[in-house]
Amino acid sequence: MNSSLSDSVANPAVTTFDKALEQLALARQNDPKARNTQVLEAALAVMQAPGGLDALYARVPAMEANGVFTNGDWGKPAILQPALAVRTLRQGAPDFTAIEALSELRLLAVAMGDYRHPGISAERARNFLTQVTALNLDLLSGQMSEADRERPQGLGQIVNSLYQYLLERLGYESILESLVDEVRRLLAQRPIQTDSIKQMVSQIAKCLFDPEIDTTGMHKAARLVSALFGASTGCRDDPGFAVYGERLGAMDEAALTEEAHSFARAMHETGMVSPYHPLLLRHLRGQWDELIPQALGLSITGNDVLQCYRQIVLKLIDDAIHPETSQAVYGLALFLERGSLFTPAVAAGLWRQIELRLSQAVAAQISEVFGDALPPRVFLLAGVLSLLGQPLGIGQGNNPTCQSVIGLSMWAFNDADYLLQLVVWAARDDDVLMRFEGQHINSQHLEPGLAKEAPTDVDPVSLILVPHLDRIYGEMGRLCGERDDDLHRWINPEMYGWWVGHGFISGISQETGKIHDYEDFIRHFYACYHPYYNGNIPVIHPQPAGIAVTDSGGRLVGRHAITIVRVNLDRAGEMRLYFYNPNNDSGQDWGQGINCSTQSNGERHGEASLSFAEFASRLCVFHYDTRELGELSVVPEQDIAHATKLGRTSWAADYE
Repeated sequence: MNSSLSDSVANPAVTTFDKALEQLALARQNDPKARNTQVLEAALAVMQAPGGLDALYARVPAMEANGVFTNGDWGKPAILQPALAVRTLRQGAPDFTAIEALSELRLLAVAMGDYRHPGISAERARNFLTQVTALNLDLLSGQMSEADRERPQGLGQIVNSLYQYLLERLGYESILESLVDEVRRLLAQRPIQTDSIKQMVSQIAKCLFDPEIDTTGMHKAARLVSALFGASTGCRDDPGFAVYGERLGAMDEAALTEEAHSFARAMHETGMVSPYHPLLLRHLRGQWDELIPQALGLSITGNDVLQCYRQIVLKLIDDAIHPETSQAVYGLALFLERGSLFTPAVAAGLWRQIELRLSQAVAAQISEVFGDALPPRVFLLAGVLSLLGQPLGIGQGNNPTCQSVIGLSMWAFNDADYLLQLVVWAARDDDVLMRFEGQHINSQHLEPGLAKEAPTDVDPVSLILVPHLDRIYGEMGRLCGERDDDLHRWINPEMYGWWVGHGFISGISQETGKIHDYEDFIRHFYACYHPYYNGNIPVIHPQPAGIAVTDSGGRLVGRHAITIVRVNLDRAGEMRLYFYNPNNDSGQDWGQGINCSTQSNGERHGEASLSFAEFASRLCVFHYDTRELGELSVVPEQDIAHATKLGRTSWAADYE
């Protein structure tokens, strides 16, 4: 990318921007935290000038080199969230709108192959921009709302121009098709948080019904929209809640049965719940209870659980299932399918959760994030159902709390009654109690952990519980003091539960900070987890592990906590390792041809997978059962050599 000298001559605003950019670079030499305010002010002027966006696009490398994006979230483009970006663009103060606009020009350059960024791949940049444009599809025609027109300093027009600029380069003809594919890709991972995805589907719907936009042949888009707004005959025309309620009242048993099957089919096909679905369930309650299993799409197993625990299931529908909490319908259905209620303590814990009185602080926190359309306890109860039904659907959002989130996932997966106890402590008492090597830990008075502020872009359970877990994890680290190995060796079994293997191996020396006996590390991992070499012992409980995340160039991004879920042959006969990644999107390009798969290699919803060797090449630390270690000598040397070569020529080069 080469900027033209003529644009700065013809455009004084560009000249001013270039000078501000140079001044920022000089200021950063003396003060790394020098503010970029003048650059952002100058950028807004350039955006309003003819050809301004082209001029800024050409200066993307200079902006990166001179530190425009450092000292903030924009310095790490891989963690940016499309929904937050839209709010910043459309509602933010001038400085924030300016830096978000510059960041999106930067990502456009990455997506188009005009600029290579070490922190994000071209594919991820395009996915991000696809989602951002999806959430701004109301600007597709170039028309602005009154709110946009009234923004100060011409910000509304700037955003509109930026959006048109993005669309012209990404392609008008492909944006809707790409958007639909992106929505389906995200839904295949079955996330608990679907609000932003539903917003994208809403924008697709507006385009489908806009006579000015040609959507001929967009059958996949139409199916997606109908799943959310017209899943059944009774709501095919998206009539609104009041009219749909009247229609339900006039339906006979046959019509209600058809409605039930239609909603269940759409929900299980997409993982997305229509806001009309709770209205049907609430109508069936007390009048047509026998149709509830069909409305939830339950198998024989799920129906057996419902019939055995009929009273509590009906109470959960009464209290937790509303249009505002529609996604909890899917959580409830999967929770029943998993059979967790057959554990008596889980049923008792849910009764307690239903009647739980929240502390004033927690209630205020939930209302602030989720609104006051329903009582805070209802949002929390709905969140509990979602997590118990979808243990692999929980994400950490834009927060450094992967250690806490994998705990929530593991407990929901195989220790649901303990998770319910933690939720009660956090919600009612505003603290969490744990023990570490005989010492009691109370989270209430501990210093913040990795997350300095409470997360807000998360589900209700994470909102109230993760800050406590984050502080406790940090306190356990402090109680360890100086030890001769990675502290996770002692913390993880105490934090997560008895099932975490007490055997522990790190590929990085605690003493030197360098790669240590790497081949032996990989050999042990094969002997512990590969069925061919560990006596064909499956993964019994999810096991925490630490990986080195790399970008599309194979360069180290950072270390990250995940859980190993299972190891199996895929349909092609290749041994794959299936794992849970608490990032909101597990489909990532880690370089060297290593692409995390989420839906094409036998993954269950919420899992990511890699070939065994590819996963091993990104592994840093793992736990194992010392009594179930396989025979090290039978692991083929070529497998070890392949995995270690992938590691040494990527992230491990930083630790050599």
